[in-house]
Amino acid sequence: MTHPLQEQFGNIDIYLFDQILRGRIAPGARIFDAGCGGGRNLIWLLRAGYEVFAVDADARAVESVRRMAAHLPAENFRVEAVEASSFADGAADVVISSAVLHFARDDRQFRAMVEGTWRVLRPGGLLFCRLASTIGIEGQVRQIAGRRFALPDGSERYLVDEELLMGLTKELGGELADPLKTTVVQNQRSMTTWVVWKREK
Repeated sequence: MTHPLQEQFGNIDIYLFDQILRGRIAPGARIFDAGCGGGRNLIWLLRAGYEVFAVDADARAVESVRRMAAHLPAENFRVEAVEASSFADGAADVVISSAVLHFARDDRQFRAMVEGTWRVLRPGGLLFCRLASTIGIEGQVRQIAGRRFALPDGSERYLVDEELLMGLTKELGGELADPLKTTVVQNQRSMTTWVVWKREK
C-alpha cells in the first residue's frame, strides 16, 4: 500500500522537497528539469500547477513524463541532452539537476552540461543540483582518469569536490543559496547538494 505522502509527492529528492518547504520554489514558477528521467521530482510540481519543462536523452523517459503531464504541451518535454537543450536562455525560474552531472564522460562534457543547464536559468533564478562527489569519501574512491572515479558501490562517476563547485559558483556569476551539503552513504558513495542563485545582471 502506498503511503499518502508518497502518493502526493512521489519519490521526490528530499533536498528538493526542503527547497519547496522553505518557499524557494514559488507558486507559478517556471520549472526546468535538466535530465528529468522518469519525472520523479516532477509529480508534486505538476499536481500543484507549476509550468514544467524538461529534457532527457532517454526517449522512453521523456514519453513517460509526457503522459504524466498530459495537461501540458508535449513540446515542453524534449528528447535532448542537457548540454544541447533547445530551450531559450533564461526560460526558467528554477532549474533542477538531480543525479545528472556525474554521468559526464570528462571535463569537457561536464562543463558543457553545467553551462547548458545554467543557460536556461533566468537571472535571479535558483539552480538546485545534486551530484556525486569525493567529499567525505576521498580515501574510498579510485581515480580512473581525470575526475572519473570508481566508487565503492561499483559504479564509475565524474566526481566533483568543494573547490570545483565553489569555483564554478563564482565563475558562473552565482551565489550559494545554502552551504554545500553532502550525504555520505556508508561505504557506497557521496552525494552533494549544490543550490545556487543566479545573480541579477
